Order: sequence, then C-alpha cells, then structure tokens
Amino acid sequence: MHLQVSILENVCWKEFGLLVFVWIAFLVLQITKNYTATCTTVYWVVNLLQIPVSLGVSGYEAISLYKGWRKIASKGDSGTNLQVQQLITYCFFGVLAGLVGGLLGLGGGFIMGPLFLELGVPPQVSSATATFAMMFSSSMSVVEYHLLKRFPVPYALYFVAVATVAAFIGQHFVRRMIILMGRASIIIFILASTIFISAISLGGVGISNMIGKIERREYMGFENLCTYDV
Repeated sequence: MHLQVSILENVCWKEFGLLVFVWIAFLVLQITKNYTATCTTVYWVVNLLQIPVSLGVSGYEAISLYKGWRKIASKGDSGTNLQVQQLITYCFFGVLAGLVGGLLGLGGGFIMGPLFLELGVPPQVSSATATFAMMFSSSMSVVEYHLLKRFPVPYALYFVAVATVAAFIGQHFVRRMIILMGRASIIIFILASTIFISAISLGGVGISNMIGKIERREYMGFENLCTYDV
C-alpha cells in the first residue's frame, strides 16, 4: 500500500530554497551586468561573481552526497555511494549542459536527461527533473528580458499556450504507452529520438546558414566582445 502525501509535503523545502537562492543571485548578476559598460572592471567582476555562486552550491551538494548527508531519493540507499571521481564527472557534465544551453540556445536537458539515466535515475524522474531544471534557467531569462523591455509578451503567451497543450497531450500519450507496453523504457526512446532529431536539425540549419554566408562573402569570425552593444 502506497502512502499518499500532498504536494507541499512532498517538496524538499531546503533544496528548493537553495535553488531559489541561486535563481535570484544569477538574475541579479545578469541584470547588473546589462547595466554596466562592456569590458569595464565592474563588468568582469559581475560576470566572475557567478563562478563562486555556482562552485559554492555545487560543492555543497557534492559534499552532501559524498558524506551521505543527502541521497538520491529515486535510488534509495544506493544513491549515497558516490565517489569523488563520479561527483567530479557529474559536475563536469552539468557545466557542459550549461555551456551548450548558453552557446546554442538548447535546453540543458539534452545532456542532463541522459546523465540522469546513467546515474540510474528512473526515466520518469529523469524527464521531470531535467524539465524542472530548465524551467529555472528559462524563467530567469524571461524575467531578465522583460525588465530590459526585450520580451515580446504576445509571442510568449502564444508559445506558452501551445507548449502547455502539447505537454499535456504528450504526457497522456506516454502514460498510455507505458501502460500498454508495460515498460518505462519508451521514455528513453523518445528522449533519444528527440536529441537525434534536434541535432540533425541544428546541424542542417547551421550548415545552410554557413553556405549562405560563404556565397555572400560575409565575415564568419568572432566579433570583438568589447565593441558589442548590449
């Protein structure tokens, strides 16, 4: 018999508060950076302040997992047997997910999803956790661009409506497939297919744009960061 609890009782408030702290800290730093002159001392200080925030929170979580203060709930007691090498590897992939998301505009879930699966996290938990993590970074960007008056509200509302409907339909479809097939591995297949299609699409668009620039003899090198107008 499964014991049912309310949503509020199921929330780890300490960890949620830590996420909120990171969200607010990064949002404040990003907004402050946008109001400073590019390449000034203040600009670089504000940018570099994001590193100690990230290292501090990541280090705290890593130490908690290593010493057994915390455990991965979906793995039970086995989630406490993480070695230093594993923790460093997982932190590296977390950084990689952030870099990919920032440079290419992709959701970090494309890396975090498979990483969670490698950790032994169930597919349902992996998908939900990756989506929840992306919500934090996405919402921070929304608030930042809204304050900078660069946020097209009508377009955003349209995409939110479409994405919400699609999410409910997809969730219902996947749940029915799991019930019919009797296995949750269908989520892994869907995740892998999505990553493959996205990679092909991104590569195709990039190659197409590159060919167009070559034909027009446009410059394709890096621009000077200090002359970039924010």
